[in-house]
Amino acid sequence: MEKRIESVLSRFRVEDGRDFRLKDHKPDELAGLDIKKSEAPALLKRGVDFLSTQQDMLYAQDRWSVLCIFQAMDAAGKDGAIKHVFSGVNPQGCHVVSFKAPTANELDHDFLWRHSTALPSRGQIGIHNRSWYEEVLVARIHPAILDSQKLPPRLRTEKIWEQRLEDIAAYERYLGRQGTVVLKFFLNISKDEQRWRFLQRIEEPEKNWKFNAGDVRERAHWDAYQDAYEQAIRATATPEAPWYVVPADRKWFTRLVVVAAIGRALEQLELHYPRVTEEERRALIQAGEELRA
Repeated sequence: MEKRIESVLSRFRVEDGRDFRLKDHKPDELAGLDIKKSEAPALLKRGVDFLSTQQDMLYAQDRWSVLCIFQAMDAAGKDGAIKHVFSGVNPQGCHVVSFKAPTANELDHDFLWRHSTALPSRGQIGIHNRSWYEEVLVARIHPAILDSQKLPPRLRTEKIWEQRLEDIAAYERYLGRQGTVVLKFFLNISKDEQRWRFLQRIEEPEKNWKFNAGDVRERAHWDAYQDAYEQAIRATATPEAPWYVVPADRKWFTRLVVVAAIGRALEQLELHYPRVTEEERRALIQAGEELRA
């Protein structure tokens, strides 16, 4: 089973982005698996239970931290993936941040600053719904965003996106050397599936709150976003901070891939509960005797 899971994950994991092409990854593929939607809930529960056990040891050991970054086009299912995959995690060991437009205070700092202040502490799993990659995605598509970032004019050169990607890659390398495991998920949705989900949000009253007219306007930049994601993954995919390009046209399969990827990363840390010393063991025995008496 472990070999089978690894075989599937290796199809979606990108550790060397030099030859990466987004068009080689299909939004509706199942990696050759003969699996049905009806089987997904039981499989997801197994993954969630395993993740819960690993997260408990991560928290108790208090040495490593894990940062899960979620990026996607609108309606790709980031919120749902986070909700379902982390449904069994102890809230004390989990830190979720959803990044919106930066505040005035955040704009007075470098673009990584607000993300750095939201990093998970040791023993925690951090979940960033959008991240520093927005600064090489939406800002790249809408360069006017740079006007609000107060950069010295001489620094706004044609190389700014390449430089930011270099900075991101270096920062993720730094985090890895400090004990933070960085996992990046791009939920890869097709344009047709996104259109269908937008229509659902319009036509079904209970989903109206999810719809934002601005999301439809962004569809006009679909190809530019696909290119920006490809450039970002090419520049920042490493064995220490891999990207997972996850098929997102089937939400149930998206969640299975995400939970398997996080479980695999935690398992590789060889986590365990803190081991007591002989002195501590003697103290435990003595305390037990006193309580029984």
